[in-house]
Amino acid sequence: MPEAVKKQNWDYILLLSALCLTGLGLVMLFSASSIMAEKRFGDAYYFLRPQTIYVLAGLGVMLLIKNIPYQFFTRLSPVILLMTVVALALVLVPGLSAKAGGASRWLRVGPVTFQPSEAAKVALVLHLAFFLAARPQGIRSFTGGLLPHLIVLGLMVVMILAEPDLGTAAILCLLALILFFVGGARMTHLFGLALLAAPAVYFLIVRYPYRIRRILAFTRPWDDPLDTGYHIIHSFLAFASGGLTGLGPGGGRQKLFFLPECHTDFIFSVIGEELGLVGVAFVAFLFLVLVWRGIAVALDAYELEGTYLALGMTMIIGLQAFLNMAVVVGLVPTKGLALPFFSYGGSAMLVNFAALGMIMNVAAQERPRS
Repeated sequence: MPEAVKKQNWDYILLLSALCLTGLGLVMLFSASSIMAEKRFGDAYYFLRPQTIYVLAGLGVMLLIKNIPYQFFTRLSPVILLMTVVALALVLVPGLSAKAGGASRWLRVGPVTFQPSEAAKVALVLHLAFFLAARPQGIRSFTGGLLPHLIVLGLMVVMILAEPDLGTAAILCLLALILFFVGGARMTHLFGLALLAAPAVYFLIVRYPYRIRRILAFTRPWDDPLDTGYHIIHSFLAFASGGLTGLGPGGGRQKLFFLPECHTDFIFSVIGEELGLVGVAFVAFLFLVLVWRGIAVALDAYELEGTYLALGMTMIIGLQAFLNMAVVVGLVPTKGLALPFFSYGGSAMLVNFAALGMIMNVAAQERPRS
């Protein structure tokens, strides 16, 4: 394989859409969190200040990754995958993890906490991009091609489910399914896997009563407006109050201790109330542009490895964005999924910028000159 010709230019549409999302995300995070932060912590900038640091660090990560040929990262994918699996295991060790909301999803190292399940998305995509490209026809064989990847996926999913974190586990499965499909896996194998997974998903739901309550709240939220339906009902009220143009930045009412998690999982509801349908449509449009450019980069990659890598990294951002938006408008059951570039959290922000850096890295390599 001849060396790719390096281009110095950026994919400016992709970069601009990401920067617009990030800037708007900081504004909306401050609007959603300032009153609550002032009340609970005596500091209106309690969430904005670290989020700004995460953004700056994320930009640095993006620049670094963009300027190192992506082949360096894919060749290191076994090491990155092993480190991620170890980190996922350490999260389950008492004393090393940080708990929130009854879940142990964060690894604490001194004053710093990190969520390994976020890094697992990048590690999985790097792994699949490298091995699917190395053996293009191997994926059509179940035992010799698909099964080893399923073992890797299953190991990561089991550890993430033990935290527990069903949403991130589902994202990993969707990422793998998309790359398997694009990589040429047999449809009979994929349908068979879906049939085998259905009982497992059913068991994971019925085993935990709170998940059953979420399903019931999704289908009939008004039956229990003060408990299981509380989140989604107040999300509906936020969108209804926003109307076409919204109440204006800072003018939302649901964030006044009515809508839980308004600075994380339900920040899109605050956008709907304060910026209205126009603002919601603009945010969705920016995500669509980002996904469009990511897919375009994947299609234009000069080798299969770049195609799989760009597509997988695009889906890390795109899948989570559209699932989060679907949750807050009541299209799918409530699940703890952050909105990329908007929700508070350092791990997710760094991973999103790392994914952007990878996409831009692929975009910077064009087909070799003959």
